[in-house]
Amino acid sequence: MSHSLAAHSLADRCALVTGASSGIGREVARRLASLGARVVACARRYDRLAELAAESEGSIHPARCDLRDLSEIEALFSEVRAEHGGVDILVNNAGFGHKQPLMSGEPAVWRDMLAVNVLALSACTRHAVVDMQARGVAGHILHISSLSAHRVPGGSGMYSATKFAVRSVTEGLRQELRDAGSPIRVTSISPGFVETEFAENYHGDPDAAAATYRRYPVLQPRDIADAVEFTVTAPAHVEYHDLLVRPTQQSS
Repeated sequence: MSHSLAAHSLADRCALVTGASSGIGREVARRLASLGARVVACARRYDRLAELAAESEGSIHPARCDLRDLSEIEALFSEVRAEHGGVDILVNNAGFGHKQPLMSGEPAVWRDMLAVNVLALSACTRHAVVDMQARGVAGHILHISSLSAHRVPGGSGMYSATKFAVRSVTEGLRQELRDAGSPIRVTSISPGFVETEFAENYHGDPDAAAATYRRYPVLQPRDIADAVEFTVTAPAHVEYHDLLVRPTQQSS
């Protein structure tokens, strides 16, 4: 699905993918590595990252990081600079949701969603942009968001709030970069239903997760990897800023 111009090869570029131990992040890490990038795959579950790295023949490098800890994020970016020269492509994929409404949800769970979905994403983005600017790199920031950034499904107002925040952060960053005359591009990809571990975590019930994914053919992680590939291989003058990706039969 990539653009055919060889000039947009990812060879010699370093990509950092958060939440790479499963689902979309894992597939995106594989895809970027297949396009020639050196990929730093970040997550808490290091054993899964090690398995991913072992199958990559040296193109994927595991890095354990708890994104709820801002000091660990800072250490992660310092490590990437020391070992790989800095981040050229950042894929902010890490995120999670729980069905925790305003009236009946647990504030501790809201806090965790905000910490990972918004604060960690913003901190990673700032570290990456500062690094790109210092090196004069025309880099790319990608946020894996959600259709819940564009509508509020019943019972998920608090989760949607985090994704509406990502939508605002994405547009705010685009404006900041343009005001600064920066060539760095920023993209938000908002998937609908994708068959990952998300639904089981969201509902806390494997049966409810299975029901979510068997109503009609839903997206697979490779479909979102296709979207990532399409955006990062686009010509430098093209910025796919806000990309919504639904299963064909998804109604909202």
